[in-house]
Amino acid sequence: MAAGAGKCFLVTGPPGVGKTTLIMRVLESLKASNPSLKVQGFYTGEIRQGGQRVGFEVVTLDDRRAPLASINASSPESYRWPTVGRYKVDVASFEAIALPELQVGADTDLFVIDEVGKMELFSSSFFPAVLRILESNIPVLASIPAPKSGRDIPAVARLRNHPGATIFTLSPGNRDSLKDNIYYQLTDAVSKH
Repeated sequence: MAAGAGKCFLVTGPPGVGKTTLIMRVLESLKASNPSLKVQGFYTGEIRQGGQRVGFEVVTLDDRRAPLASINASSPESYRWPTVGRYKVDVASFEAIALPELQVGADTDLFVIDEVGKMELFSSSFFPAVLRILESNIPVLASIPAPKSGRDIPAVARLRNHPGATIFTLSPGNRDSLKDNIYYQLTDAVSKH
C-alpha cells in the first residue's frame, strides 16, 4: 500500500456550500465516539461586521484565533501583503498560528486542514507541511476549493490527484449523507492508524 493510501479525505464544493460546517460536524461526531482522539489542525472562519463578511480568521481546534485576510487591513506592512479578490492576506499571522498545528507528532490521530486554498498557499511553508502530513500516513480531513472556470490551483491539483485521496463533493442536497459517509470512513482510517 502506498504511503497515505486511503488516508486523505478531501471535501470540495463551491464557496458557501458549507465545507467548514461539514468538517466541524464530522469532527464533533468523531470526538463524541472517541473522546481520547488527538486531533491537530485548523479551520477558517468568517469575520463579519454588520452582516457583511469583512475577512477570514484561522482558528485552531483549541480555539486560538488569528487574522487570515481582511478588506480593512490598513497597516503600513499590509500594503505589501498578497491579495485574493478584495482581501489582503496576512501570511505572517496565518503562519504563526497554523504552522505549529501542522507539525507531525507521534501521538496525533488525525489532522484537520480547512482549507488548502489560495489564501493559505501564499505561505511558502504551508504546502510542504501538508505534504509532510500526507507522508506520515496520519489520516487527514481537509477542504479544497472547487476548480474555478475548470482550472485548479497546482497545489490543490496535487492533493486531488494524491494516491490516497478520497474526494467528497459537497452540495446542499447531500450534506447529511456525506457527513455520515466521511465519519464512517474516517473512523475506520483512524482505528487503523
